[in-house]
Amino acid sequence: MENRLLTQLKSGGIGRLINITQTLFVSLLRIWSIPIVLLLSLASGFTTFYGMSYFITPWIALIITVAIQSIIVICSFELAGIHLKANRLRYSSVLVSLIIAFVASMAFSYFKFYEISEHDTIRIERINEVGNQVDAYLEKLVVVKSSLLAQQKQELEKLAKEMSQAYFGIHPDIPPQYKNEVGEGPVWRHVNSIYQDKKAQLAQLEQQFVLVDQSIATLQVGLNKLDSDTAHSEEAYQEVSQGLHKVQLEFNQLTAKYRSDLPSAPILMTYSQFTETVKPSVNNLPKFTLFPLIIAGMVDFFTVLLSYRLEFAAPGPLTEREEELVFECLKQFSEFRINENDAVEIIIEKTDIERARHYVDWPRMFAVGLLLSRGFLRKVDERRVEFAPNLYPLIAEKMGDKLQKIKAQTAMQNNTRNG
Repeated sequence: MENRLLTQLKSGGIGRLINITQTLFVSLLRIWSIPIVLLLSLASGFTTFYGMSYFITPWIALIITVAIQSIIVICSFELAGIHLKANRLRYSSVLVSLIIAFVASMAFSYFKFYEISEHDTIRIERINEVGNQVDAYLEKLVVVKSSLLAQQKQELEKLAKEMSQAYFGIHPDIPPQYKNEVGEGPVWRHVNSIYQDKKAQLAQLEQQFVLVDQSIATLQVGLNKLDSDTAHSEEAYQEVSQGLHKVQLEFNQLTAKYRSDLPSAPILMTYSQFTETVKPSVNNLPKFTLFPLIIAGMVDFFTVLLSYRLEFAAPGPLTEREEELVFECLKQFSEFRINENDAVEIIIEKTDIERARHYVDWPRMFAVGLLLSRGFLRKVDERRVEFAPNLYPLIAEKMGDKLQKIKAQTAMQNNTRNG
């Protein structure tokens, strides 16, 4: 092989070197496409398995995922070598299989890419949900607090009015003989005692509400910390949960002796629920967003595209004897043309003259079958085949060798005549 390559370089010069370098570069790109296809298929398979495992048992999801990715790669590879006119049924079945596998892979991969792309959005929504629950509860506490303080102040104002009535002797509890007497009588002193107790009780109640307000402020700081401190989210969430429990306990202890219809505190989700990823089900699918679907489709599209392009490389090279055999047998065909794909096309059926002469064409048909199986030819329909891109360098090389031999024979004949 090395001697042959050196001979080609010596006979072809710089042009041959450029051609060999270009061929080597293209071959390396095709070889590099194989690990890329495998990596893309592996990535798509991971996301497909991840999404499918939400709905079925993981080991079954794994088997189906392997089948889906295998179908995508195999059908993409086969589709590139099939012409619709050559075998419509096979072409349609391969195409339908590819579409079904592609859609299945993209659909289940969507859930993983949704989880990744919408991670921050989901977290913000859960923070807002917790914040809304806490705010709604705090609003109810404010209503109860305002109502309670207003009631206590109203009672205090009523006592102040009764004190004024007792001082001027017009209080209804004053005996008739003491009516309209101005001064601090027994009734005034009794009402004043009740008033002072009520006033002290209201002042104490307001002071205790100040302590509850401080706990509420701490709770709100915890909510802000939950939104900003992602590094210690568990500590922040526990702080919010404990802060809410503390506010509920302090407020209920303070107001239970005044009212029985106290608002109930919300039951917050657990921290594991707060941080869990999206878990879709048949009856509970996440809201649709376009971006994760595009990314899932892009991965599978690149897998299909590169697998499709891999078909242009032959599964295996031809030996020197096979190259000679193929070249000689292809020369036996007489009908060549350039088709709509800008490829050399051969009519593989016998011509009328060959049929009349009972021409035996099995050697050249063997060559066609060999080249079809190796990927050097593609079947267009039942009558025609076309050259694959990797067949042209082989034919060009053989034609160049033949041309060199003709030139050498011509030179030898000229030397003989001149001698």
